[in-house]
Amino acid sequence: MRLSEATWTDVSELVAETDVALVPVGSTEQHGPHAPLGTDAFTAEAVAEAGAEAYDGDVVVAPTLPVGVAAEHRQFPGTLWFSPETFRSCVRETVASLAEHGFDRVVVVNGHGGNVGALDEVTGTITREDDAYAVAFTWFEAVGEHAAKMGHGGPLETALLRHLRPELVREERIADAAEGGSDRWGEWVSGVNLAHDSAEFTENGVVGDPAEGDASLGEVLLDLSAESLADLLSAVAERDVDRPPRRD
Repeated sequence: MRLSEATWTDVSELVAETDVALVPVGSTEQHGPHAPLGTDAFTAEAVAEAGAEAYDGDVVVAPTLPVGVAAEHRQFPGTLWFSPETFRSCVRETVASLAEHGFDRVVVVNGHGGNVGALDEVTGTITREDDAYAVAFTWFEAVGEHAAKMGHGGPLETALLRHLRPELVREERIADAAEGGSDRWGEWVSGVNLAHDSAEFTENGVVGDPAEGDASLGEVLLDLSAESLADLLSAVAERDVDRPPRRD
C-alpha cells in the first residue's frame, strides 16, 4: 500500500495486519548531462515498490524523501542537499511518525551513495533509543556482481532509468556524457580519496560509461534488488527486536 494514496481508514485496517513499512530515500542532484536530477529518488521509490510487491506479506510504502546528503555535487546547478544532521532528523522523525501508528519495523530504501553513512548511523540510533526498529537497504549494493559497475550516472543508474523512465534519459547526450566523465569515483592515494567534491575528478558529473547500461540490464537490476529487499522484509518482520540485556 502506498501511504500517500491511502485514506486514514485504509491505514487503520492495514496496521492490524502488519507493522512493517518502507521509506524510500534518494537525492536531488546532478547525474551528468543525460540523466535527471531526481534519479536517486526515482530508483529508490521503484525498488521499494517492487520489493513490496515481491514480499509475501503486507507492507506500507511511505512517500519518498527526495533530498539527501549531496553537498559533494554542489558545483552542478540544480543539486539540493541537506546536512547529515538534517537528513538524519528527517529520517528519524519519519520513522517515529510511522511507529506512532503501529508501523514500528522500518526498512529505509536508499538510492544515493552519499546517504549511506548517515543512514547507518540514524537507523542504529532509532533502534537503540526510539520505539522502533530500523535498517537501511541500498539497492545498488544488492545486485550481486553488477554492483562493481556502480558509478554515478553510469551504467547501472542509466540502465535502471532506461527500464523505468526512458523518456527522462537524454539519449542524444550519452556519448558526450561518457567522454566528459571519469572512470573512477575520486582521486585515491594510499587508500585515501583526496577529492571531497565530484567536480574535482569529473568534468560533467558522470562516473562510468552510461552507454553500457541498457533497458534489459535495468530490468535485471530491478528484479535482483526487489528480491533482495523482499528477503530483507521477511527477516525484519520475523526478527526479535528486543534489545539485548546488559552483560554483567
